[in-house]
Amino acid sequence: MSTTSSPPQADLTPLSDEPPVRRRSGVIARLRHVVLPLGSLLLFLLLWQLLAVSGTWSETLVPPPAKVWSAFIDVSTTHDGVRGYNGTTLIEHLGISLRRIALGAGLGIALGVVLGLLMGTVGWVRSLFEPWITFLRTLPPLAYFSLLIIWLGINEEPKITLLAVAAFPPVAVSTTTAVTAVSQSLVEAARALGGSRWDIVKDVVVPSALPETLTGVRLAVGVAYSSLVAAELVNGLPGIGGMVKDAANYNNTPVVLVGIVAIGISGLVIDGLLLRLERAVVPWRGHV
Repeated sequence: MSTTSSPPQADLTPLSDEPPVRRRSGVIARLRHVVLPLGSLLLFLLLWQLLAVSGTWSETLVPPPAKVWSAFIDVSTTHDGVRGYNGTTLIEHLGISLRRIALGAGLGIALGVVLGLLMGTVGWVRSLFEPWITFLRTLPPLAYFSLLIIWLGINEEPKITLLAVAAFPPVAVSTTTAVTAVSQSLVEAARALGGSRWDIVKDVVVPSALPETLTGVRLAVGVAYSSLVAAELVNGLPGIGGMVKDAANYNNTPVVLVGIVAIGISGLVIDGLLLRLERAVVPWRGHV
């Protein structure tokens, strides 16, 4: 007895629901990145407002958010014939400070990368300079700022020098550590292929050390930001750190808080830009 086989039925079952799941997880992750920071900000403002109206401290110490917002408007515009704070608007104060950070931190970062490469590749250079960099890294900025004023005066030179000295050690240390951690097998392979010392540094050492060096750059910019108010203690107006210091002298807490928030937000923006630069320059980081 013969049997006839029925034609194969098309399998209508979807192969996988992984793409929709991934899309949903991606949307949830993006929402989380937005909702959680926004929620924490709203919670912080609520707690701040409750603390301000509780009467535990005076408004001089803890001004309410509305008063800080009013101070922000005043220092950002021309109000009752007064332009900003001390004749300069908030964005101008911030721009002048950012220029100082760019010059000072940029100089410190450039010197730190060069010396870090030398310290990582030449043993006697590391032995010579490493103790001095460690010594410099442990000093708070105020410890040598007065000396810089004596040497360089009260204009821009001591401010930029202070920021450069503050940004220099993190980059030098991170670059040195990254260079010394380069795989020796890669170095030996490049040498076996006939690479010169310069070729090895350019094609092996620098790409391998670049991720940690960029992390050091981010740290250096953060250290420079933390030294900004110290750098603008003397003759710091115009400048956001000088504005904060001057307002503190008059117990003008709302303006002090405006300056602190401006420094923090601009620091977050710059760190985000540096992080994007790091991802663009070293896209293999975290994948190899």
